[in-house]
Amino acid sequence: MDAALLLVGCGKMGGALLGGWLAQGVAPGRVRIVEPAAAAGDIALPHDDLDAVADPSAIEPDFRPDVVVLAVKPQMMAAAAPAYRRYAGPGTVFLSIAAGQTLAVLAGHLGAEAAIVRTMPNTPAAIGRGITVACANSHVGADQRALCEELMAAVGEVGWVVDEALLDAVTGVSGSGPAYVFLMIECLAAAGVEAGLDLDLATRLARATVSGAGELVRATGKDAAILRQNVTSPNGTTQAALEVLMADDGLQPLMTRAVAAATQRSRELAE
Repeated sequence: MDAALLLVGCGKMGGALLGGWLAQGVAPGRVRIVEPAAAAGDIALPHDDLDAVADPSAIEPDFRPDVVVLAVKPQMMAAAAPAYRRYAGPGTVFLSIAAGQTLAVLAGHLGAEAAIVRTMPNTPAAIGRGITVACANSHVGADQRALCEELMAAVGEVGWVVDEALLDAVTGVSGSGPAYVFLMIECLAAAGVEAGLDLDLATRLARATVSGAGELVRATGKDAAILRQNVTSPNGTTQAALEVLMADDGLQPLMTRAVAAATQRSRELAE
């Protein structure tokens, strides 16, 4: 990638993106970073040739970014985004990773003609194993869409939706989803303790089992239902457990309600 990039916010997600870009060969000289923590020197950058400024006014006047990546917290967007309105135009696309900040809200900060891509990444992006779903407004060109996809692919898989409203459901499934998996590890470990295991061993078993099963799905590319069936012997121990988990009041209706609750809350936060 030889695009000129302006990263606004270099916290956990912004830093993960930056690390991914550098790993993919982006030249540090093509990146500018605005991070308020830079004022106190409280920021560690992954390359000696990178520098961060605390205020956008410190960016050299002749720098023209191909992409402005808005990686600030949602509650900071209204204060931060208008300073970058000067870059709005056919040569620049704005890429937002802020949850709940709709295309319309972002356009209000950046201008009605701004090309904007709104994304919903998730926390495994911090280790390059995330998944991001994106939605573009009508001003985003095909090349800009491809560039935004390439940038987000630096930290995992990328998908697109045409209907922005679907990003609320995306939030309910993948945005909040890592917390569901972490809770499953907690619950599986607690069940092991109830069955007589000590906490340390039960926790190790739960962590290794969940992470290993996830990696098996990824590495084989097989449908999860097929993998489940492969480890379920007729009248065996796994079947006994699955009869509980797959009952009418088991895991599926519980997960459906959980995703619905997260989806609804995402809609409320965007209002």
